[in-house]
Amino acid sequence: MKSSPWWKEATIYQIYPRSFFDSNGDGEGDLPGITSNLEYVQQLGVDAIWLSPFYTSPNKDGGYDVADPRDVDPRFGDLEDAKKLIDRAHQLGLRVLADIVPNHFSDQHIWFQAALKAGRGSAERARFHFYDANSDGTPPNNWISLFGGPSWTQVEDGQYYLHLFDSSQPDLNWDNPEVNADFEKTLHFWIDLGVDGFRIDVAHGLVKEDVLKNHPDPQGLSNALRLDVDMDPEKRNSLLQSVPYFDRQGVHEIYRKWRLLFDSYGDREIMAVAEAWVHPPVNATRYVRPDELHQVFNFDLLTADFDASVLYDVIDRSINLNATVNALPTWALSNHDSPRVASRIGSDQARALALFVFGLPGSTYIFAGQELGLPDGELADSDRQDPSFFRTNGEIKGRDGARVPIPWNGEIAPFGFSTGKPWLPISQSWSEMTVEKESNDAKSSLHLYKNALALRREHLSSQGEIEWTESPHHGLKSNELLSYKRGAISVIMNLSNEPQECDVAGKLLVVSAGTVDAHNGKKVIPARSCAWFIS
Repeated sequence: MKSSPWWKEATIYQIYPRSFFDSNGDGEGDLPGITSNLEYVQQLGVDAIWLSPFYTSPNKDGGYDVADPRDVDPRFGDLEDAKKLIDRAHQLGLRVLADIVPNHFSDQHIWFQAALKAGRGSAERARFHFYDANSDGTPPNNWISLFGGPSWTQVEDGQYYLHLFDSSQPDLNWDNPEVNADFEKTLHFWIDLGVDGFRIDVAHGLVKEDVLKNHPDPQGLSNALRLDVDMDPEKRNSLLQSVPYFDRQGVHEIYRKWRLLFDSYGDREIMAVAEAWVHPPVNATRYVRPDELHQVFNFDLLTADFDASVLYDVIDRSINLNATVNALPTWALSNHDSPRVASRIGSDQARALALFVFGLPGSTYIFAGQELGLPDGELADSDRQDPSFFRTNGEIKGRDGARVPIPWNGEIAPFGFSTGKPWLPISQSWSEMTVEKESNDAKSSLHLYKNALALRREHLSSQGEIEWTESPHHGLKSNELLSYKRGAISVIMNLSNEPQECDVAGKLLVVSAGTVDAHNGKKVIPARSCAWFIS
């Protein structure tokens, strides 16, 4: 009997290369730096790494402005370094996912430079979205970039090109067969080099419809689509129902072709996970139908309050929706585009929530530094580099806080990350959260993650569905407790600021903080903590 695919219930560790480890002292992390620290990643207990872009890029948007998707930017090394990283990861039993950016190229890509020179109506411009100005000289429509400002930039001959993000990132026209062919070439290139799959950036944005149509609230929509912008949930959901350029039906035809490409590699089990934040949530299931992609990110936990009712609704809905297409959910508490979970809900709560989701069916994604309990970095405006900060004149602070480099060792910043000046400053307040310090502290966040991931692998892999035992909708006993049973493991989270009693049988395996006591034959779960018991 064939075993379950490796990615079904994997733990995947996201590395932002620029912020992981600097091997040459230039202040930026690089591929050799990642390779030299893969043992640390392996010892954490994960199954795979996901590398954010390291391709040739002018770095106007942290590498997501790709000038050559089939080469390595010199700031990170070269193709030989990429191959060494992949090979070393495989030696250590780690799979490797590469980030692919199909929605747009950099304006420095050879295609876009050719389009600028070729002019109106050319085959070169047909690879992008070039349109004439309105009769009054204004852009073709009123769409707002997700990074602020208009979604259109005018070129010398008067035409405008579309960019949903920075003006240095022209959107590609996926109605053009040349675009399809070029990306299939890129997929083959990296699979042949050894990667085991892909994270697909803006997976829901490739196909545009009604490009010349205005939106009733373009600025509100742009804000609603950003995870780092606070917004009333009802207003956000209302706006997300009206997105004119995301989640069009045509994207699914693209991914059906890609699935055939992945499957052509036979027993290598190449997989892909879609970054597709869509509304309503049921639409996400279309990306993981049997003939499309393997996983789709669930972003709800990146914005969810530390509240029993909210978390129950998010988790239960994701499990049930994915089950309709015979898929398992993904779980992520942080990533490079959103505030770190410790800053968003608190450090104790972040530990508790991590332990809670590690028990759930499906794959869990950990953003490098999350295992250390890192908060967002403390940055002055003069340190910021995110284009959204500049395009909104500082109104949106951007994503730099989540991208501050990892502290490794020593007592003084930059804590072993680099012998030079880090590209973003590391706060001296992180002195107790270095890898070195936490490795020697049995009560640290790092030890909790290692312990929990080992227990997850031992007791919970392939254990099937969960049974809610305490929730706002299933026999609620206390508004502060949320719990479920999976296999022989009971997972109980106390979301309140006071210890809570609960009825649970079995031996304590792990607790996120504090000590589990007993009282009147019941277990007492510490405040803002989560515990696992085995029966």
